[in-house]
Amino acid sequence: MKLIPCLIISTLLAASCGNQASKKENAQIDPEPAGPLFDVADLPEEPLFDLETTHGTMRIKLYKETPGHRDNFAKLVADRYFDGILFHRVVKGFMIQAGETGEAPTKIQLEYGGTSGVNYTIPAEIVPGLTHKRGALAAARSNNPEKASSGSQFYIVHTDDGAKHLDGNYTIYGEVIDGFEVIDTIANEPTTGPNKDRTIDPPKIISIKPVF
Repeated sequence: MKLIPCLIISTLLAASCGNQASKKENAQIDPEPAGPLFDVADLPEEPLFDLETTHGTMRIKLYKETPGHRDNFAKLVADRYFDGILFHRVVKGFMIQAGETGEAPTKIQLEYGGTSGVNYTIPAEIVPGLTHKRGALAAARSNNPEKASSGSQFYIVHTDDGAKHLDGNYTIYGEVIDGFEVIDTIANEPTTGPNKDRTIDPPKIISIKPVF
């Protein structure tokens, strides 16, 4: 299908955001946080996280059926890897994508690999029955035969029928359980670029924190 290549991350470039002043830039990100935010071992089998963005907060649940992706995501959250990262790709009716380092990489993000995500992949954990429903949280990946996932780039499905063609080809490891209106708000951001998928004023992740 024509949308599948949009999720191939190896050749994607972060959108240029310029220096536009807006209320979104008021979020202050600590460039050098001190120590992990929490101990991953303390999390429950299906942890909940509040993903705070410049457009509101989504609550997400990670699945026990995909422990490799769950634990990797939790470790990146504990290290504050996602703080300040942009939703660099938005396709209304399809998905919103994040996981690159954004416009000003923090020390933690640079240590993990640089400006286009972490420098490792996660073995695929494609589970029958986990589908690309609205709010599904899944791992982006390059076009590799093992279907191994990017270690940091993820996408959230916008509509129930927008990404069904990806079922069985990408690892789904969680879902949004509250804050669906935030997905809608981000998905409705104006876009530009050759594929019309680069947000003009990119939404930003302020922080992700566990819900105990």
